Formats: sequence, structure tokens, C-alpha cells
Amino acid sequence: MTEVTSNLDKNNSIVKKDQSKYEEALSKYNTDIDDAEVKAAVKKIIEEKVPQNDTLDVKKFLLGSVELTSLHTTDTEEEILALTESVNRFENEYPDLPHVATICVFPAFTELVNNSLEVDGVEITNVCGNFPSSQSRMEVKIAETQLAIADGATEIDIVMPVGKFLSGDYEGVCEDIDEMKQACGGAPMKVILETGDLKNCSNIKKASILSMYSGADYIKTSTGKEKVSATPEAAYVMCQAIKEYYDETGIQIGLKPAGGINTVMDAITYYTIVKEVLGEQWLTNKWFRMGTSRLTNLLISEIIGKEVNFF
Repeated sequence: MTEVTSNLDKNNSIVKKDQSKYEEALSKYNTDIDDAEVKAAVKKIIEEKVPQNDTLDVKKFLLGSVELTSLHTTDTEEEILALTESVNRFENEYPDLPHVATICVFPAFTELVNNSLEVDGVEITNVCGNFPSSQSRMEVKIAETQLAIADGATEIDIVMPVGKFLSGDYEGVCEDIDEMKQACGGAPMKVILETGDLKNCSNIKKASILSMYSGADYIKTSTGKEKVSATPEAAYVMCQAIKEYYDETGIQIGLKPAGGINTVMDAITYYTIVKEVLGEQWLTNKWFRMGTSRLTNLLISEIIGKEVNFF
């Protein structure tokens, strides 16, 4: 009986140890965050720093950081082909402007984009893993991701299992992300936190840390499919998490605000937050991306000085 009890104690100890490694990872970072303090810090940045970044050079940089996105239920092959051909034409018609960073589409259109895209340096991003809910069997998520890469996707965006996170199943969250990272092979993986569903800044910080801990190459705010998408406050907290993670591990992680970026000033605000919290090292189109469609024409219009509807 004593032997049985001893083994049970050992097993319980192992379980506790396994469960605690995620809490241990979080314990290295400050996750006790006051929402009001974040709001005040962001307000200060917007008032004091954003105006000085309202420049032509910044707008050109932002254009080159755009992930030109089409993720509609109504998307057709004809529309995605036209989008891709617009990217091809843009380089010839606006040779002095940077091209977009990526084209972001559903996996159903990956092969089409891959066969049609002619511009060097433009990546092909796919949303995978049962976007936007992430509510599917892992086998399905992995298969979709691997097929997307086989078709030509060079970057993969997935959604963190938000339900698991909110229920406190950090182990399940991390295991899901890790399995998806393995499915991506060498392709960079962006983890969408769906910050509008996370309720507070403390949860956004925790989700950021757990995603990076589990293999995210970028953390991304939103799918754009929920009521609340990207906010400056969410981006600020995510940047803090990225900085602390970099200081702790030496691993640089990218940021992608997405959803609800409707104006050029919105984009400049996110640029400014990255600049103030993370610094110049993150101000390249490798480490800073924006998921948007409508913003692209607005940026071109402001750079050129007249209304342009190219995309």
C-alpha cells in the first residue's frame, strides 16, 4: 500500500510539474497589467510622438509593410487573379514605390497566386488551421497547413485556440501552436491572438508570451472577423511582450496588427508604437507587417498626392 501511495505521489508530482511549466514561463514576465495605465501610455504616445511620424518616408515604409489581404466568403478565382496581377503591374507603374510585403489569401487560392505572382520579394501568406475560429481537429489543421505550403505558401497565419486560453488550458494552447509550428516546416508562422476577445491587457500579455514560447515567429492582433479587431492598446501590450521576450531569450519576434486599420493615421499610430516600444530594429518589413486591403490605396494616394484606386 505504501508503494502504491508513493507511485501515486510521484505521478501527481510529474503532472504538477508538466502543468506548471507554462506558468513558469509566464512568471518570468510582468503580466499584472493595469488597463487604465496602458490606455494612458498609448494616449501619450499618440499625442506626443505620432505627429512627427506623419511623413512621406514613413508612408512609403508602411506601404512596403502591407499584407494585401482578401479573406472574403465571396472571393473567386477571378478576383484573386486580378489582385495578383495588380501586384505584378504595380512594380512597373510605380517603380519608385515599394511593393507590398505579401498577398494574404485562403489556401484554396494559393496555387493560383503562386503560378501568377511575378514580383520577387512578395511573399504568399495563407490563413490556416480552420481560420478564423481555430475550432477543428488538429489533424485537419495540420493537413490544411501542409497542403498550403505544398501549393506555394511561404508564410502561415494561424489563430490561437482562444477558447482553450480563456478556460485556462495553457497546456492545450501551447501544444496546439507547437504542432502547427511543426506543420509549417521552415515557413514563418504568425499567431493571431484575437485580442478583442481576450477581455483585458493582462490576458493579451499572457497570450503573447505563450504564443512566442510555443514557436510563433510573429504575433498578430486579430482576424478582422470579430466585433473588436486591432487596437493601439493591444499592439502596445504585444510590443511590450515582444521586447521582454527578446530581452529574456534573444529571439526577435515580429508584429502584425490586422483588422480595423482603416486610415493612414491608424497605420502611422501602429508604426509609432512599434518605434517607441521596440525601436528601430523592428522597423523593417520583415518584422513589422499590417494586414489590410483598403489601406493600400489610401497610402498610395497620400504618397502620390492624388486619389488612386489601384488595388
